Amino acid sequence: MLRAWILPTLLVLSGSAVATGQFLKGSPGTAAALLPAFLALAGVNSPLIFPRSISAQEAQRRSAADGPPIVYWRPGCTYCLRLRIRLGRSARQLHWVDIWRDPAGAVAVRAANDGNETVPTVVLAGRPHTNPDPEWVREQLSPSA
Repeated sequence: MLRAWILPTLLVLSGSAVATGQFLKGSPGTAAALLPAFLALAGVNSPLIFPRSISAQEAQRRSAADGPPIVYWRPGCTYCLRLRIRLGRSARQLHWVDIWRDPAGAVAVRAANDGNETVPTVVLAGRPHTNPDPEWVREQLSPSA
C-alpha cells in the first residue's frame, strides 16, 4: 500500500526543495510557480485520481456478474493515467485493480503478458488487452457494444 505513495511523496518533497531553493535565491515568483506544478504532478500520480481499487478476485466476480471490464493498473504508470483521464466519468464503470496492492492482480497481468507486469491490462470477457486505446475501451462500455 505504501509503495503507491512513493512517487507522489518524492514529487512533493522535490518540489518543496526546489521551491525553497528558488525562494532563497530571491525568486519567489518562480518558487510560487514550481511548487503547485510539483503538487499537481504528485496528485496526478497518486492513487487518489483512480477509482477505488478492489482485489482481483472481487473484480473477476463483479465482472462476471455485471459485465464491465477489469483494468489492472499501478500508480505512476503514465499509460494507466492516460487511460483513466481519457475515459473520464466512464472510468467509474470499470473494475480497477492496483497490481501493487493485490498480488493476485500482478499474477493475472504476468499471465496475460508473457511474464511482464505491463499495465494497463484490460480484461474484457476473459480476454486480456494490453494498453488498449481509451476510445476502444469506452466503446466497450456503451450499451450497443
